[in-house]
Amino acid sequence: MNLVLLGAPGAGKGTLAQQLVAEYGVAHISTGDLLRAAVKGGTALGIQAKKYMDAGELVPDQLVIDLVKERLAADDAQKGFILDGFPRNTVQAVTLDSELSGLHRELDCALLVDVASNVIIDRLSSRRACRDCGYTGTAADEVCPKCAGEMYQRDDDKPETIANRLDVYEKNTAPLVEYYRGQGKLKIVDGQGKIDAVYAAAKEVLGL
Repeated sequence: MNLVLLGAPGAGKGTLAQQLVAEYGVAHISTGDLLRAAVKGGTALGIQAKKYMDAGELVPDQLVIDLVKERLAADDAQKGFILDGFPRNTVQAVTLDSELSGLHRELDCALLVDVASNVIIDRLSSRRACRDCGYTGTAADEVCPKCAGEMYQRDDDKPETIANRLDVYEKNTAPLVEYYRGQGKLKIVDGQGKIDAVYAAAKEVLGL
């Protein structure tokens, strides 16, 4: 299973990817997680990426591509992978196809998790993250249920930033839907239901 997950920020791609990883043992490659780890670690890439992430803008292609290439080479990605948050535009998609070809691998399909914008804004603005362990919860979590750490709202989950992120998504990422449709690799699942229902629908669409 070599899969790209498509969908706006907050569509539920990360949750769906975690469920697929748990059942099928493939690697979950989240560019958001990779970038946040680089920012937290204060790496050269992280310092460059932070200014874009805080403004709700896309990190430049080359920074993301370098991270993804490194991650695809890891042992756990050799039996399959789910790319979550990459590619974000058609330039990255073409580069991904080229990189995979060089590795003698091929993308099986691109799965679009389709969710309305107003639902996404409600979801993301109520999201909170733990400063210590990275756990993602909601505004109802006063402390982290995993490690009792401090929960906070990330800059990219604030309403004004969310609106900008959705605008950026529509401009840069939505054309990917047509790119993969043109390759005959696009599949679509409604992401507005309950988590288990979305997962069941995704497995049916993917033929799993």
